Amino acid sequence: MQKRKRHSGFSLLELLAVVTILGIIAAMIIPRVSSSSNTARQNVHAQNKAEINSAVERFFVDTGSWPANDLSDMVPPTSYDYFPDGLPANPIDPSTAYTIDGTTHRCNTP
Repeated sequence: MQKRKRHSGFSLLELLAVVTILGIIAAMIIPRVSSSSNTARQNVHAQNKAEINSAVERFFVDTGSWPANDLSDMVPPTSYDYFPDGLPANPIDPSTAYTIDGTTHRCNTP
């Protein structure tokens, strides 16, 4: 009797099953990752606004006057260093800088 040599490896059906399962998993994960990135940007934006509002209040307590609407007197090279590394960048729209409202003295960047 002749022994048949058994070839090791995967059959086409096994490979098709694995690729199908990986496709299903990717279809579930990719939308969640992209939406979590947008949520993270919104959370960073809200945190930046809160930090700016807090710094504006500290500026008023320290100096007795409100900062300029563009916050230019709160960053170096002025004598005040509330933002030593510069104003935080807007993660939602990088072309829009943070500013404050002239009457409420709160961050009004949408």
